[in-house]
Amino acid sequence: MSENQEKHQCPSGKSCESCGGKCHDDTRKVHENLLGVKHIYLVLSGKGGVGKSTVAVNLAMSLMLQGKQVGLLDVDFHGPSIPKMLGLEGAQLYGEDEKLLPVPLDNLKVMSIGFTLPDQDHAVVWRGAMKHGIIKQLLGDVLWGDLDALVIDTPPGTGDEPLSICQLLPNADGAILVTTPQQVSATDVSKSLNFLSQLSFPVLGIVENMSGFVCPHCGEITEIFSKGAGEELAKKYGVPFLGRLPIDPKVCEGGDSGVPFVQRYEDSVVAKEFQKVVDNLQKK
Repeated sequence: MSENQEKHQCPSGKSCESCGGKCHDDTRKVHENLLGVKHIYLVLSGKGGVGKSTVAVNLAMSLMLQGKQVGLLDVDFHGPSIPKMLGLEGAQLYGEDEKLLPVPLDNLKVMSIGFTLPDQDHAVVWRGAMKHGIIKQLLGDVLWGDLDALVIDTPPGTGDEPLSICQLLPNADGAILVTTPQQVSATDVSKSLNFLSQLSFPVLGIVENMSGFVCPHCGEITEIFSKGAGEELAKKYGVPFLGRLPIDPKVCEGGDSGVPFVQRYEDSVVAKEFQKVVDNLQKK
């Protein structure tokens, strides 16, 4: 059995090809389709507006810039921002061998429900069962192929989408939780940590985003909010603290222009801090 088959095995404890149908057909289909994926990372947050998608996009891009084959899956159905942040708005989806092909961007493969919407203002009005079915399709019917890593951007909270992902991918490497320095954000991330604990889903670490402000003139970091809520939360729950990311206008500029800041401003303070986060993650 290959290393990938050992990693992504079905709930029966055997490879999906030999489980004899003991796992559900849909789940088995997902696992078989992802046998070529070495690592799977979920990016979660307890609340919206903390920069979760920014972290997901730049994590995927950082890994790609290291020469890795990377996939980025956007399951934030009601606010699919990944196409905009990567300059892929209007990209067309194609099929091959009865599977959907992700949209290529150099060595990055991208899939988002945003590629199927008639325009960026279109509202997605779906109930939970519909979302679960679409997530199974995005995992099992998209031709991801061989990847060093698949990064999955989920919507905030502990609702249908994160639950479906965790249930369909019990052998993923784990989740990265994004918070801001404010206590209200950390409190919501605590709910996500308890959510993952109930599902016995591993936590790879916590990232404290918007931690200080980088002066665009001198590069000095000034604390404009409280500091350390993410690190305190990591200590409280006994999970790794991956690092802090300060606010920099270049981050917003990169997201709006469709070129992630780690690629466009690789020498910036935030890009260097983000690289530390990626290095800490890969040490895991």
